[in-house]
Amino acid sequence: MADHIANPESEGPAGGWGSLKSLARIYGETWPTPAAIESLARQNKPHGFMCVSCAWPKPVNYHPFEFCENGAKATMWDLTNARCTPDFWNDHTVSELRSWKDHDLEMTGRLTHPMRYDAGTDRYVEVTWEEAFTRIGATLKQLHPDSAVFYSSGHAGLEAAYLYALLARSYGTNNLPQSSNMCHETTSVGLNKVIGSPVGTVVWEDLEKADAFFFFGQNPGSNSPRFLHPLQDAKKRGAKIVTFNPVIEQGLVSFVNPQNPFDMLTGNETAISDHYLQVKAGGDIAAILGLCKTVIEADDEAVASGTNRVIDVEFIDAHTTGFSSFIGCVRQSAWHDIERESGLTETAIRDAADVYIRAERVIGVYGMGLTQHAQGALNVAMLVNLLLLRGNIGREGAGCCPVRGHSNVQGQRTVGVAEKTKLIPMEKLKELFDFNPPTEDGLTIVDAVKGMIAGDIKATICLGGNLLRAVPEQGEMETGWASQDLTVMVSTKLNRSHLFPGRHAYILPCLSRLEIDEQATGPQAVTTEDSFSHISGSLGKRTPASKYLKSELAIVTGIAKATLADNPSLRWDEWTGDYGLVRELIEATYPDDFKDYNRRMFEPGGFYRGNDAHQRVWNTDEGKAVFTTPDRMNALSFDDAEGRFRLVTMRSNDQFNTTIYGYSDRFRGIEGTRDVVLMCEDDIARAGLTPGQSVSLVSDFGDGKRRVLPGLSVVAHKLPRGTVGAYYPECNVLNAIDHHDELSKTPASKAIPVRIE
Repeated sequence: MADHIANPESEGPAGGWGSLKSLARIYGETWPTPAAIESLARQNKPHGFMCVSCAWPKPVNYHPFEFCENGAKATMWDLTNARCTPDFWNDHTVSELRSWKDHDLEMTGRLTHPMRYDAGTDRYVEVTWEEAFTRIGATLKQLHPDSAVFYSSGHAGLEAAYLYALLARSYGTNNLPQSSNMCHETTSVGLNKVIGSPVGTVVWEDLEKADAFFFFGQNPGSNSPRFLHPLQDAKKRGAKIVTFNPVIEQGLVSFVNPQNPFDMLTGNETAISDHYLQVKAGGDIAAILGLCKTVIEADDEAVASGTNRVIDVEFIDAHTTGFSSFIGCVRQSAWHDIERESGLTETAIRDAADVYIRAERVIGVYGMGLTQHAQGALNVAMLVNLLLLRGNIGREGAGCCPVRGHSNVQGQRTVGVAEKTKLIPMEKLKELFDFNPPTEDGLTIVDAVKGMIAGDIKATICLGGNLLRAVPEQGEMETGWASQDLTVMVSTKLNRSHLFPGRHAYILPCLSRLEIDEQATGPQAVTTEDSFSHISGSLGKRTPASKYLKSELAIVTGIAKATLADNPSLRWDEWTGDYGLVRELIEATYPDDFKDYNRRMFEPGGFYRGNDAHQRVWNTDEGKAVFTTPDRMNALSFDDAEGRFRLVTMRSNDQFNTTIYGYSDRFRGIEGTRDVVLMCEDDIARAGLTPGQSVSLVSDFGDGKRRVLPGLSVVAHKLPRGTVGAYYPECNVLNAIDHHDELSKTPASKAIPVRIE
């Protein structure tokens, strides 16, 4: 049975010279423009541009260089001097490119011209913007609106996202799934159910006052490295950090601050986690139950001895419901069951709980290690249970902190990119734009994928992203995707989704957020929302990669004008010419969140749109925060069996989402390849394997379909027994579309049942 690891072996600290060497390699491969350094100096600052990578907040008191390794990679990736022009297709067919790696596709450079797929030659050919819009509109007009899907990644700003949602609803559908469907929809649904907020409750100032941070399934070293700065500050003031994660993530072990000359010259490391508990994949429910059990036992002892209570009785009585049922469940839970399901010892869990008990203010941090499970919503609810026990939501230095991935993924939901009608002020839209919005809920990603495979979805518009690569069931999806009447990809670079074109297929190249967006009234700014619900303006300064590029907003309005019937209230040309008018519409639609929007958009740190749960106002059905009584101890949809493993999909520090910057995962010591499966030494021996042996992972979901990922090299790694790891998005081929969170339908990518052949 695994215990906690105070100082796990690693390939060196996060940050430091390793980070700089990695950036130097990317610079050498992409040769970005000389203006890259100036761009990096403006990144995540007022009147600068907002990072196109993660959604980590921008502090009011920013550093001289307010970017991380991955943020800088994303910037240089956009500023590459490589160009994928129409001439590229003189030498390559679409079918040939299907054998290329994701990295190699993007290394062809920035897309420069709108392109249309020509089935006769199996190539994309240049097309004018007017022709592309006209043909897209003509195809959409022939289809039933509910047979079309309007997908969005987290790249586009709030202005383009708002008009994109308006386009879809004016067309007649709420089929507006978004990338959060695949990662944090469990937060949006599950967190909302128990505290009445679909987003986290903390703000930047809370980080500075917390006495302890409890991490669950989140990896700041690769996914949000700027988080390491406040964590380093917290450690220096004596705060404690406890981590629960099946995988040892180096950012939560130690950190050398690249912006601190002393640290860099001396190699001075800050140890991050005081306790690192390698919980089984899917075992967080049991682990948190053990924490809660220790807290309640300590409270029982306090009552018996007449000392101060450990649980916050006044808060629980005034602000929560369901406590008596929950505490009864906790008391009845046996430690041997908790140990079995979590993979942790009672001693390790009690030591971690002691940190929680001693801390006055605690922040609970989590990522997709909690959300991407068959019982992901219960994972989130259990973390909320832990925080509620001591009143750690809705006060300074405490709260719930889900860390979102893409830069504006949360904000797009805020302004209407959502398939659930209850989230949208439909009457306000009717009043503003003089049309009747559709009243039926739209499709989630899971339902959209099923529809594509079944042939029911006839068209997909993608505002950014690499959807075909990001979703489960990739084998069947490639066929279903290509069978559509229309596929439209708004993109900056070539990706795998372009290589399975529908009967009519278009690649529409867009501006990067770093580039000048010149419209009728002059250069335009866009806005984004971070993980702490703050809105920030973003202003591009670089010369566009091609004179033929359009902004995402201009592409949305171009499709809208070619598709929709005339409506004087839909002033697409005016909105394209002045994005400030779009922000006025957003404020009119969501007045409580966006008051004085245009005036406040460049406030340092962004302006806060508010969060009722942060003020202990609970917008739940019960009118209070809800204690959830668990009916199980793991987050799985399957039972353990001989030869069955729990596969955790992982990202390297050399990628962002589906973008693969290179083949160096220095934190795990893996170089030159992504074709690996990580296993603990005991599992390797028990399976009769040897390190370096080539194996296949085979889905063991139990639906009779054979899903295989071949050619993986076995690598010995510190993991809990029964848990194996391999890279996303390659592993998506193993995930069944029906393997998802019960409440939110988020794909359960953090515990996929597999066997090894």
